[in-house]
Amino acid sequence: MSMPFGYVPAEQQMRDKADYARKGIARGRSSVVLQYEHGILFVAHNASRALHKISEIYDRIGFAAVGRYNEFEALRLGGIRYADINGYTYDRGDVTARGLANLYAQNLGMIFTDSIKPYEVELVVAEVGETSDADQLYRLTFDGSVTDEHGAVALGGQVDAVAGRLKEHYREGLSLAEALRVGVTALTEPDGERPPTSQLEVAVLDRNRPHRKFLRLTGARLERLLAEGTPAAPEAAEAPEAQERQAEPPAQAAPPPAPGPDVPPTAPEGDIDTGSGG
Repeated sequence: MSMPFGYVPAEQQMRDKADYARKGIARGRSSVVLQYEHGILFVAHNASRALHKISEIYDRIGFAAVGRYNEFEALRLGGIRYADINGYTYDRGDVTARGLANLYAQNLGMIFTDSIKPYEVELVVAEVGETSDADQLYRLTFDGSVTDEHGAVALGGQVDAVAGRLKEHYREGLSLAEALRVGVTALTEPDGERPPTSQLEVAVLDRNRPHRKFLRLTGARLERLLAEGTPAAPEAAEAPEAQERQAEPPAQAAPPPAPGPDVPPTAPEGDIDTGSGG
């Protein structure tokens, strides 16, 4: 049987779509999501003040995305509608990050399979629990794949390099300031300058906050946390000899010994006085 004109095997189609989506996501800036002692921290490199990469979905659930803004914004709005309807119809406790991750996985999977162009997006859906063990982090890729993450996760941009730096510096039980420093370090190129505060988008899901756990960190508060998380530069150690010289008082000249009966007196110039007057 002859193949129809323009036929492309399904395997080749899926490979081409995946390559297309990966290239689109890699062109953007990375984001990181990591757990700290009191919740979950989101840090994104974002120069826009109007278009957010980090958002609140529900009172305990946050959303971080990279890629095409119009595509992940449509997913975010769909997640909010899902959360509001289910929370109102059943119970607020029935709205979970797992349920949202399943919804997003179905939508992304259908779009990747049925549409000519896949979504160029990568998402993290996070839910803060009563303890750190109850926190939930789900990473979703353009084809609908879901990964249950723990600790810290990087997405978008040069993700391998960012994930490597994140793994190198992250540890469990970080304070908020320390976690922020780790996140910003992961987003900063080696030997590069830290992104200015105006180009950072930062938010937390704080388990200690009543009701709504989501909080954006901006302005002076963000500056203060960055300053707290930055280790102080060690002062240059002075040489021990210099320290000793600085500490000791200047030496005073010893008074000349009093002339004894057998010692002839000396003249002011230091010559021996023979008493000859010559």
